[in-house]
Amino acid sequence: MEQPHTLVKKIAILLEMIQFKLTLFAMPFAFTGAFLAAGGLPELDIMLWVILAMVGARTCAMGFNRIVDRRFDEGNPRTATRAIPAGSVKLWEAWAMVVGAGALFFAACAQLNLLTLQLSPFALGLTLFYSVTKRFTSFCHLILGIALAFAPLGGWVAVSGQLQGYPYVLSLGVIFWVAGFDTIYACLDADFDKSSGLYSLPARLGKERAFRLAGGFHLLAFVFFAMTGWQAGLNLFYYIGIVLTAGALLYQHMLVKPGDLSRIHASFFSMNGLISITLFAATWISLLTSGE
Repeated sequence: MEQPHTLVKKIAILLEMIQFKLTLFAMPFAFTGAFLAAGGLPELDIMLWVILAMVGARTCAMGFNRIVDRRFDEGNPRTATRAIPAGSVKLWEAWAMVVGAGALFFAACAQLNLLTLQLSPFALGLTLFYSVTKRFTSFCHLILGIALAFAPLGGWVAVSGQLQGYPYVLSLGVIFWVAGFDTIYACLDADFDKSSGLYSLPARLGKERAFRLAGGFHLLAFVFFAMTGWQAGLNLFYYIGIVLTAGALLYQHMLVKPGDLSRIHASFFSMNGLISITLFAATWISLLTSGE
């Protein structure tokens, strides 16, 4: 049996392996869907199960990604120090985390309502499927976007128990927002992907054209996020958030260029976290102030 301090250290390594802190990207969108369905703050027990479902789904998906990509990670200088190829996490430990997180996800969905539980296998299956898409399609970035687009839809269904009334343009915005920043991030591995027979838009199109396409994706995301305010009947405060979102998207493209990826982590982590939090906060404030 492992000593307590050893177990804590192992858990820390596992959480770092899956970049647990980046759950922040999708969680605010799940909250956005939930708040829109409730017309404000949902019941606290529902929010707790939504949080656990999101943590379970992302942990399961990221752990699975690290497992199936371990041989590619080992051969890529940028990722060779990740926990599995470096040997700091055993394969069975990673699988145990994946299975446990998947169980947490399904258990949380079961506590919400029947439709959430019925949709849960498809939602989780899509996030797991993304991890193998780089083996056969350059549109893997869009597939990741579709997987994360279930976050706001899931939040909506968790509260309402139905699909009716959901502002689908919100999920469309998430799809193209994710596809845009994932295309940019994939530029880090463009050369490795191409030499290893992996597919990505930067490997297929080159970094410059991939950057331009990512800009197009983000323009579409902005349009769909703006349309969400109209479809959901939100007020001026939401559109203030949209303006801030546009600024963050633009700044992301100013920070990183095809020939200079040195600030990509600031672009990827800081700006995208800011976007998801800003849109959620703008939605909540709009709902709080509606009718005033």
